[in-house]
Amino acid sequence: MEPPNADILLEQLTNELKNFEDIARYLLPQAGDLPQLDGIDIYGGTLALNGVIGGDHLIYLDFKQRFDLDARMGEAERQGRLEVVQNLMRCRTMSGIVLIDVSGHRITDALLTSMLHQAFLLGSIYELDVSGHVTRRLFENLNTQFYHSSAEHKFISMIYGEISEHAMFRFLSAGQPFPMVFSNKHDRFMDVGPDLCVSAPPLGILPSFDVIDRTRTSSLLGFKEHYEMNEWLLMGEGDILLLYTDGLVEHGSNEAPYFPERLETRVRDVKHRSAREIFESIKDDVVAFDRLPDDISLVVIKRV
Repeated sequence: MEPPNADILLEQLTNELKNFEDIARYLLPQAGDLPQLDGIDIYGGTLALNGVIGGDHLIYLDFKQRFDLDARMGEAERQGRLEVVQNLMRCRTMSGIVLIDVSGHRITDALLTSMLHQAFLLGSIYELDVSGHVTRRLFENLNTQFYHSSAEHKFISMIYGEISEHAMFRFLSAGQPFPMVFSNKHDRFMDVGPDLCVSAPPLGILPSFDVIDRTRTSSLLGFKEHYEMNEWLLMGEGDILLLYTDGLVEHGSNEAPYFPERLETRVRDVKHRSAREIFESIKDDVVAFDRLPDDISLVVIKRV
């Protein structure tokens, strides 16, 4: 029996990659996934360096759209778990956003983002059932799980934030750049104090100490301290919050960087537009400025 020739092997490999890309494409946010909040306009997306998928990923978690909160509140009330009922009620007026950046930007790096996508959503169901909201416990467990299941040179930077209709943004950062706030009143990016910018290592580098199964985990470099939540408030009408991956920070060159001056100028020019129009304008400007160095993801959150 003759071995397959190079053309046949290439065709098989191409078909496999296409099949993988088709599967991963179904995890990309759809138009109906965009959070719907009174007074808050949200839009985001990803510019993949290669193809349509890569190492960046975005998940929207509009609790009232994705979950049956009324059924959960009824069940919790029957069980006398009034704190869970109150937490679920708050979920009606807020939405979660997850921005993920896997080290690397090849199509196959989307495998890790797909794993985290499904694990996060499944974990969110249990979080709502147990606590009535997403807690840092979910991310402690995800971190330790990825420590056990991913290679040493592969790690995942992530930011998870919850924006409420009261313009409060609560988030935890695992190796992701901190958000930027553009003030409509002052017409510029605002400085945020270091006490409001607490971060942790990316997922999978160090196991979490704050998990019940820590005695079953060994680590030569020790354990990670528990995640801290940061709380920011968008004070004024028209204020804009930007979430982004490090591909945006690294865009351009040392002599002509895009971030933050060019980005600030672009936001200033289009600040009166909708979140989607602001996103599209920044995307077009990024592409026109220079060749992409990496996948770039961006979410625009505007108080209206």
